[in-house]
Amino acid sequence: MDRLPTFFLPHGGGPCFFMDPPPGWPRDTWDGLAAFLRGVDDSVGRRPRAVVIVSGHWDAKNPTVNDGAHPPLLFDYSGFPPHTYRLTWPAPGAPDVAAEVRQLLEEAGFQTGADSKRGYDHGVFVPFKLVYPDADVPVVQLSLLASYDPAQHLAMGRALAPLRDSEVLIVGSGMSYHNLPMFFSGRGNDQAEAFDAWLGDAVSDPAERDAKLANWRTAPGGLSSHPEPDHLLPLMVAAGAGAGETAVRVFHDHIAGKPLSGFRFG
Repeated sequence: MDRLPTFFLPHGGGPCFFMDPPPGWPRDTWDGLAAFLRGVDDSVGRRPRAVVIVSGHWDAKNPTVNDGAHPPLLFDYSGFPPHTYRLTWPAPGAPDVAAEVRQLLEEAGFQTGADSKRGYDHGVFVPFKLVYPDADVPVVQLSLLASYDPAQHLAMGRALAPLRDSEVLIVGSGMSYHNLPMFFSGRGNDQAEAFDAWLGDAVSDPAERDAKLANWRTAPGGLSSHPEPDHLLPLMVAAGAGAGETAVRVFHDHIAGKPLSGFRFG
């Protein structure tokens, strides 16, 4: 079979798909993103044997995998309706795939760690309740590096690329725009548009992609769109896993006036 693609998926805001939008926001605010996520499975064309996912909500000194057999959910958000803390998504872990992840990263020169107790954070279970609602695909979550070095995250992705040839779907889960104060203020739309346009151009150029993404802070609107890089770095891992391959923007919408994009590599 052809190798599986790799994705950068916007995961929305908190448990946004399972609650009403904030007062004053349109009721269909998140409908476009929800519909896109529900279509990811069909767009891949076949079920992977496992998903390896990097979320913007977990970082560690060294790349660390959740190697538990049955990870719980980690409700790492606050201030939302009570029912959003009772969501379920009992996807199994994949300790064997976690071991493969560690081996590939260590062969690439990374020191790695494992955590069998940590739950899936909301960067995993919130979007994947829509991607795989029956929770019937094993999932391994991998941490970001606490250094937040974009080049190192691109290297992590390159190290993991062979998993794509053994029916493992690699996913970066974050947001192409993540400046919460500006999100809710209505300011900064021009900077957000400039960065979104730059990002689309950067990922579509396989020859220069790594160099451009490693220097994202110098991009128009870059620091305004990402005061902290945690929600952009999952894109680096996905891009690294798709090194040398074409990329397409597979999702685009505006939420509260800010553009959000998702990308597929390969």
